[in-house]
Amino acid sequence: ERPGSCACRQAMSAAKDEEDKPVEDISDINVVTKYKKAAEIANDALSAVIKSVKIGGKVVDACQVGDDYIMEQTGKVYNKARPRVEKGIGFPTCVSVNHIVGHFSPLSDDTSTFKEGDLVKIDLGVHIDGYVAVAAHTVVVGDKPATGKKADVLMAAHVAAECAIRMLRPGGKNEDMTKMFTQVADDFKVNVVQGVLSHQLERNVIDGEKVIASKFDPENPESKVEFEYDQNEVYAIDIVMSSGDGKPKEFEQRMTVFKRDMESTYQLKMKASRAVFSDIKERFGAFPFTMRAMDEKKGKFGIRECLTHSLVQGYPVLQEKDGEVVAHIKFTALLTSSGTAKISGLDVDLSKISTEYSVKNEEIKKILATEIAKKKKKRNRKKKNKKKDDAKKAPKDEENKKEEA
Repeated sequence: ERPGSCACRQAMSAAKDEEDKPVEDISDINVVTKYKKAAEIANDALSAVIKSVKIGGKVVDACQVGDDYIMEQTGKVYNKARPRVEKGIGFPTCVSVNHIVGHFSPLSDDTSTFKEGDLVKIDLGVHIDGYVAVAAHTVVVGDKPATGKKADVLMAAHVAAECAIRMLRPGGKNEDMTKMFTQVADDFKVNVVQGVLSHQLERNVIDGEKVIASKFDPENPESKVEFEYDQNEVYAIDIVMSSGDGKPKEFEQRMTVFKRDMESTYQLKMKASRAVFSDIKERFGAFPFTMRAMDEKKGKFGIRECLTHSLVQGYPVLQEKDGEVVAHIKFTALLTSSGTAKISGLDVDLSKISTEYSVKNEEIKKILATEIAKKKKKRNRKKKNKKKDDAKKAPKDEENKKEEA
C-alpha cells in the first residue's frame, strides 16, 4: 500500500460523513417549518394562559393551562413522520406576579391567586423535533390600563424588544444590543434586570454558546464575550425590566423548574433518585421541565440527589423588593437568507399602557426608525414584461369581443 493512502481514505470517509450529516439549521426549509409550527403553538398557548388570568384565579391553574395546551397541540402534529419526531414542552409555563422576576411554576397545592392590577409575566416554550420556540408576555389583571411603575417597565420592555428585532441581523454585535437595553431603561426611569441572558437556539439546545447579556456584568464572564450574528442562526431575545434596582434575590419559594445537564454523569445511590432521573431522561430530554409534570411527592424527594451531583440544573425563583414590579418580553427570531423573522412573541397592546415617559435617546430613535432586516427582492423582469404584454392584448381582446357580438 502506498504511503499516505490510508490517511487519504480516512479523509475521504470523514468528508462523506460530513456530507451525509443532516442539516440542522434554518438553511433547510424543513427546519424552518418546525420552528414556525413550534412558534405558532407557543403564541396560541400564551393567548390561552392570558385568557385564564382572572381576578381570584389560581396561579398554578394558569400554569397548567399553558402546559396542557402545548401537550395537546404538539400531540396533533408530525404523528406520521418516520423516524419518530419528539415534541412537546420546550420550557414549562411559568407565571410570575408583580415583583417575582421569573421561573414561578408552583406545585399543585400552591394557593397563590391573582388580584386586580397585578402585573403578570407568562413565560413558556414549545419544541418540535428539538427545534424550540420560546416566548414571554406581560399583562395587567383586570380591565384598567397600566399606569405608574407598571406602565414604565412594560413600555421599556416593549421598546427594547422593538429595537432588538431591528438590530438582530448578520454582522450585528451583541454588545450593541446590551448597550441598547440600558439606554431604553434609562429613558423610562427603570432598570434592566441583571443576569438575564438572551441565547442562540440550536437543535435540542435552549441555551446556546452565543449569549447577549441584558446588562454588562463584571461578575459574569458570559457578558464579556463579544461576537457577531450570522445568517441561519436562531435567537431567543429575553428582556426583563424592573422598577427596582435590577438585582433580584432568590425567593424563598422552592425551585420547581429543572433541566438535565447533558454532560454530567453520576451513579445515583438512592432508588428514588434513580427512578426520578430515569423519568427525566425518558420524558424531558434536553429541555426544562416542572416538578408538576411528574409524581410530585416522589419528585421532591428524588430530585435532591440529582441536583446535588449536578445531573440537573435548577431555575431559581428570583424576586425584586416587595412593592416593585417587573415586566418580561421574550421572542424567537430566525436570521434567514431573506431577512430576520420574528416567529414567536405577542404584540403589546399600547392602548392599555399610560406612561409619562418616552424615548429621548437619539440612538434609540434612529434604531426604531430603521426597518427590520429584509433581503432586497430582485425584480422579476419576466413577470413585468408579461404584465406589459397582457396590457397590450387587453384592448385587442375587447375589440374581438365586439366583433363577435
